[in-house]
Amino acid sequence: MNLTVARSIKRAKEIGIRKVVGSTKKQLTAQFMGESILLCLIAFTLALILTKATLPLFNSLSNKSLSLSYLFDGKLTAELIALFLLTSFIAGFYPAMVLTRYEPTKILYNRFQVAGKNYLQKSLVVLQFVLATCLVALTFVLYQQFKYITSANLGYDDSNLVLIEQYDNHSKGQLFTKLLAENPNIQEVAAKNAGNNSTIGKITSGEIINFRKDLITPNYLTELKIPMVQGRNFSMTNASDSVDKVLVNEAFVKKAGWTDPLGQKITFTTENNKTAEIIGVVKNYHYGSMNENIEPQLFKWQDVQDLNGFYIKIKPGNTTQALAFIKKAYQQVYPMSPYSYNFVQASNKLQYSDIEKWRQILFFGGLITILISFMGLYGLSVLSSERRKKEIGIRKVYGATVSSITRLLTTDYLKLVLIAFIIATPLTIIAARKFLQTMLYRIPLSVELFIIPDILVILLAFITVYLQTRQSAITNPVKSLKNE
Repeated sequence: MNLTVARSIKRAKEIGIRKVVGSTKKQLTAQFMGESILLCLIAFTLALILTKATLPLFNSLSNKSLSLSYLFDGKLTAELIALFLLTSFIAGFYPAMVLTRYEPTKILYNRFQVAGKNYLQKSLVVLQFVLATCLVALTFVLYQQFKYITSANLGYDDSNLVLIEQYDNHSKGQLFTKLLAENPNIQEVAAKNAGNNSTIGKITSGEIINFRKDLITPNYLTELKIPMVQGRNFSMTNASDSVDKVLVNEAFVKKAGWTDPLGQKITFTTENNKTAEIIGVVKNYHYGSMNENIEPQLFKWQDVQDLNGFYIKIKPGNTTQALAFIKKAYQQVYPMSPYSYNFVQASNKLQYSDIEKWRQILFFGGLITILISFMGLYGLSVLSSERRKKEIGIRKVYGATVSSITRLLTTDYLKLVLIAFIIATPLTIIAARKFLQTMLYRIPLSVELFIIPDILVILLAFITVYLQTRQSAITNPVKSLKNE
């Protein structure tokens, strides 16, 4: 609307001439409405083309499968037509109402003023900047949260770690790991049962505990650099470790309520009441998503030929050669099994793809909102400059500099942006806090999360207004005062 009014002012003489030769207010209003409908029709057509072009990207970001065929739904079509007519009416009727009320003599002699305080236009600009500020700030919050959870210390080293899971033949694990160990580009190979094996057990006090049971080779913890906080790891020199000794994590100890976990017994009620002794406590680590609590976990030694998840640590800088060798060794040992692998670090980040997609959606939404907001601000600055052009001319005649006039005009618009920030900040804080409450591990809400986006929007708004107001400030005062 601001742009339409500002553009219409440039056509003031055309309107004056039309009124002189007999055009009525209704005819001029009909002209504005017709132009508005035509422009909106072109805009809707371009919007459909743009929607078709960007729909695959949106579907990818939102995990949807939308298509343009949905637009042919009766209810949605009616709503779009209603939106089209409403937009056309608002964009055309208001400028017509503003400009057709002036006398043609004042228009032709450049003696008309765009009166009024422009409360409607200013309110629209404030609303647009409230939305823009909220979206930019929330995008920044999501970016910081995503950065935090994808770079947080998981409690183990997942860099250069390749995971291969083999479900068809467990009896050849020894041969496979032996072949891999022969390659100088591979630092170490450990094995663990694939998937999540949850079970229950009875501790010394008789309490039943649910926990995650992981079968591992003795070098699993050392390869992933998972530290011990009490006791010791499994030892290759102690044969009984593979029979009746286990490790537990800190969460298990907390759940059991132990102050001295070493030497405690646990009975596997689902395994014929076999009993094992705890010889060490492992520091908690995030074996799952950062959005999940670390649950009680128990480790038991298992021979590699009985395991199906191989964790392969490769040397940095030799990824291509190492992967080629791993594939060759796998196909040699398991010729009938399909080959696939995953980098553990990439798989960990993939768990947060939803957050990343929301961040991208808000980013694109913020860009569009900012563009619309700046268009509105630019239109308002044009409108205000036109309304105050004689004031500007008089100020220049009395010695006002270009910089002082520019500062005077710019301040008025920046006040609107500041009002928008005052409104947007509490709304953004509420929305950000609500989102972060869904995260188990989250960043703290700090001032810089909102100050940085606000400064960015202020800077862009200042540049937008400055370019227009400076153009008005350098205009020769003779042009604006010659008819006085």
